Amino acid sequence: MAEFICLFGKDSAGIVIKQPKKSPLFLRMIVLVFAMVCGLYICSVCLKQFSFQSSQLVPSLVDSQSLHVLNRIHYPKPQTFNRAECGHNPVSFFAILSMQRSGSGWFETLLNSHDNVSSNGEIFSVLDRRRNASSIVKTLDRVYNLDWLTSASKNECSAAIGFKWMLNQGLLANHVEIVDYFNRRGVSAVFLFRRNPLRRMVSVLANSYDRYAKLLNGTHKSHVHSPEEADELSRYKPVINSTSLIRDLQETESLAAKALEYFNTTRHMVVFYEDLITHQTRLKQVQEFLNIPVKDLSSRQVKIHRGDLSVHIKNWEDINKTLNGTEYEKFLRADY
Repeated sequence: MAEFICLFGKDSAGIVIKQPKKSPLFLRMIVLVFAMVCGLYICSVCLKQFSFQSSQLVPSLVDSQSLHVLNRIHYPKPQTFNRAECGHNPVSFFAILSMQRSGSGWFETLLNSHDNVSSNGEIFSVLDRRRNASSIVKTLDRVYNLDWLTSASKNECSAAIGFKWMLNQGLLANHVEIVDYFNRRGVSAVFLFRRNPLRRMVSVLANSYDRYAKLLNGTHKSHVHSPEEADELSRYKPVINSTSLIRDLQETESLAAKALEYFNTTRHMVVFYEDLITHQTRLKQVQEFLNIPVKDLSSRQVKIHRGDLSVHIKNWEDINKTLNGTEYEKFLRADY
C-alpha cells in the first residue's frame, strides 16, 4: 500500500501531498534483471554461431529400419591437402558394416559412382589398424579428417566420406569404444546384410576355393566385370557341410543381431542386398540417409552366382533334405 507524506505549510492553509521516493534497491533489482536477460541472449547467439561453424545438425528422414536421430555434418581440415573452395562444403561421415560376400564390394562401387562420395574400401582388413581400440580410433581419425587417400577419394569436394567394415574385423570386439566414437563424431552406420545367408555361404566357399585355384588365367578375383568371367567362376560348385548347416545359418543370424544390438544407439539404417537389386527406391533412401544429392548410381561389377541355387551346390540333394521342413526352407528357392 502506497504511503503519503502530508505537510502543512506555515503560510498556507492548504495541505501539500508528496509521493514518496522509489526505493533505490528496487531500481537496482530492475537493472540487474535486465542485464542478466541481455547477457543470456548474447551468450546463446554466440554459442549458436560457434556450433554452426564446427558442425551442423540436419534433420534426416529415415525409414522404419533406421534410428531416427539427427545427421551431423562436418567441415574437416585435412593435413595432406587444402580443400580450397570446397572448404565450406559440409561432409557427412559413414561406415558400411557388413559380412564378407554380402554384396558390400558391389554396394561400395555404387556409392563411389556418386560424384561426391568417397568410400575407401575395407581398411580394417589390415591387422595393425585394428590391433586395439587406440589403433582403430587413430585410423578412423585419419579417414574422417580426409587424410586417408585411396583411388576412391574425391578429396576436397567430398560430401560424404566413409569405408566398409566387416563385423569380424575388430568391430564387435571393440564395440564399446567404436559406438562411443560414432556417437561423438556423428558417424552414420549403414548395415548391409543378405536376406538369404545360404547364397552368401555359396559365395564364401567359392571365393575361398578361388584364392588357391585362381580359375581366371591364374589370377584370383573376388569381383568380376564381365559375364564371361562370372560364368567361369560359377562353374565351381562347393560342397556345403549339411551336418552343421542349420547351426551355421543360426550363427550368421546371431552375429547380425548382435551387431544391431551393440550399435542400436547410433544413427543407422539396415539395407539388404536383395532389396537393392529388386527395389530401385532403396538406393535413393540410402543417399537421403547420407544427406547427399540423389543421383543414378551404377556399378561395373557382374553377379557371379545367378539363377537357381541347385545349379551352384554340388551336394544339393543333401542340402535340400536338411532344410526342408525347417524355418530355413525358404532359402532353397529364393532367387536373388
